[in-house]
Amino acid sequence: MNPVYESEYMQIGLKIAYYRKLRGLTQEQLAERIKKTPAYIGHIEAPNIIKAVSLDTLFDIAIVLDVPAYKFLMFDD
Repeated sequence: MNPVYESEYMQIGLKIAYYRKLRGLTQEQLAERIKKTPAYIGHIEAPNIIKAVSLDTLFDIAIVLDVPAYKFLMFDD
């Protein structure tokens, strides 16, 4: 992961957490539906841990959360 994009990865994680909670899912439920571990979801969502997310995983999350994938990639300046 390129450190230049740390802010963007953090924003992606925060958006995943926001939409997951909006849909009433736990980290465990989301993890199960995308075949990842709850710890993996926790690392993605944690603002103090910068974790890169593959596009495949991002698309899987978008499908489960019923959110267009592009919404995760709209960044604040």
